[in-house]
Amino acid sequence: MLQHRSTLSGRLVLVLAAFAGALVCAGSEVPKEIKAYDIDFNWGAGGPNGFPMPGHWADADPAAHVAWYESIGCNVIQTFCVSCNGYAWFKNGAVPEQPGLKHDFLPEMVRLAHRKNMLVFGYFCIGSNTRWGQTRPELSYGFPSEPHIPFTDEYLAYLDTAIRDAVKRTGIDGFMVDWLRQPTSRASNGNQWLNCEQRLYAQLMGEPFPGEGKVTPAQMDEYGRKAVDRCWQAIRKAAKETNPDCLVWLTCCDIHDPHIANSRALKETDWLLNEAGDTERTEAAQKMIGPHTRLITCLASWNNQNPDVIVPAARKAGIGLYGFTKPTQGNLKPPVSYYLEKPASSFQGDDRNIAVLARTYRGLPQDYVQPANAAPAP
Repeated sequence: MLQHRSTLSGRLVLVLAAFAGALVCAGSEVPKEIKAYDIDFNWGAGGPNGFPMPGHWADADPAAHVAWYESIGCNVIQTFCVSCNGYAWFKNGAVPEQPGLKHDFLPEMVRLAHRKNMLVFGYFCIGSNTRWGQTRPELSYGFPSEPHIPFTDEYLAYLDTAIRDAVKRTGIDGFMVDWLRQPTSRASNGNQWLNCEQRLYAQLMGEPFPGEGKVTPAQMDEYGRKAVDRCWQAIRKAAKETNPDCLVWLTCCDIHDPHIANSRALKETDWLLNEAGDTERTEAAQKMIGPHTRLITCLASWNNQNPDVIVPAARKAGIGLYGFTKPTQGNLKPPVSYYLEKPASSFQGDDRNIAVLARTYRGLPQDYVQPANAAPAP
């Protein structure tokens, strides 16, 4: 782990990492200790898959959301440029907005959060986008709630436009890049390759597509790495050319995936989230990232990590903290008093994660219990 190295080169890495922590991006100073959360608009009822129907939560109030994040002690808010249903969370952009969007949500989040010295990150799901699958069926393996989009020239052109527009129009400090992965839906499609992806294979590999069922594991890994690398370069170029201070935050559910391990993306990303949350992959990620990359770990019910283990280990190692869960009280979560007026150990799942993170982010002991109806501890 970086903080345990005693060599001169190790000290240089630490100096560079500390310097990165003092950089100023689009809105506020990048915090030395990352305390982030996301009320996740990606999952909900009404869509044709696990993603919500367009317009779900379109009445979300930016002021109420910023106040909630502030109340649990966040200094980084992760919200959305375009969520997985394919619609944007800001008005009049290149990507159609969520139908019925009441507020110009993302720009307002940025404006209000910056007043409180909080950073705001948007989000793009690279591998899955329901609207893309519905409107461009020849370029997508349907639109399931799993990676289904080959990284064709047409799709990279869409990403380029969407990213540049969001960065320029909303004032975000950066954005999260999720599901930078090859289509897993190809396997559920009987391993039949779309014509567009057969052409992409030939384009990237410099040889004809060998035929369905004839791509060897070695060829698949080489093709996958080239496709992911080219997509990553397009994402980063769009962000940095639009705003050189824009931070790109890559999240990986498995940094050992052969298409991403030891890749340019891991070395170049500004922030990296080990979404699996386990200490083993977090430690492994430290050997794959660049000297400027900020490493963050994750608490969410899907990864089933114990916050009593993950949080102190991350803080000791100087690793940032992040969690996410879908709304459960309208388009929000319960107020911070809900999490502080009972012992953290009395909660389950994501509520327990929030209870632990709220105490951590606010500098409270984990055994702290707030008296009922009392003002929250500062």
